[in-house]
Amino acid sequence: MEPYADRRDAGRRLAMALAHHRGSSPIVLGVARGGLVVAAEVADALEGDLDVVVAAKIGAPLGPELAIGAVAADGRAVLDEGIVARLGVAEAEVEEQTARATKEVRRRSATYRGDRPLEAAGRRVVVVDDGIATGATLRAVLRYVRGLDPELLVVAAPVGAPRAVDALAFEADEVVCPLQPDRLGAVGAWYEDFRPTPDERVLDLLGR
Repeated sequence: MEPYADRRDAGRRLAMALAHHRGSSPIVLGVARGGLVVAAEVADALEGDLDVVVAAKIGAPLGPELAIGAVAADGRAVLDEGIVARLGVAEAEVEEQTARATKEVRRRSATYRGDRPLEAAGRRVVVVDDGIATGATLRAVLRYVRGLDPELLVVAAPVGAPRAVDALAFEADEVVCPLQPDRLGAVGAWYEDFRPTPDERVLDLLGR
């Protein structure tokens, strides 16, 4: 399985798996920050409207790169109780990490959206991220977007862990993930260039 050159390459290749949505005027929501770069390519290919959705993962206390849950744009926290129990994370630590993620969500919302509402009612919505490891962030995002009453809710990512991808079928009407290696490891391992996406890049994409 060949890795993607970068997020733009991943977006172009993901768009091919979503080609059946072309012509439906979808809203393509990139999960900030890296997911928006992928989503921009998908939106171009599907002739859809590009927008951003905000979330922040709740990191494990001793390994913040591992998500034990996530906070969505509406402030709702979604925890992976199985991971929390397996790691033995104390309730106080969960609360501390959740508060930290909530603060980051507010910062990103203010930076990327300001007071502009996300209008998805009655629209076909494609939520795009750059990868699916535990699926915690996307679960939080999908529950938030589902509450906005879309006509159809699709979630898509270039690469993901099979079990996490399968679990998202309970949250979305359609799940698209072309590359599902048996051993995912880190999402970044499936990209030749996976450098962080700065705020300035997000704003450039939204303002184009």
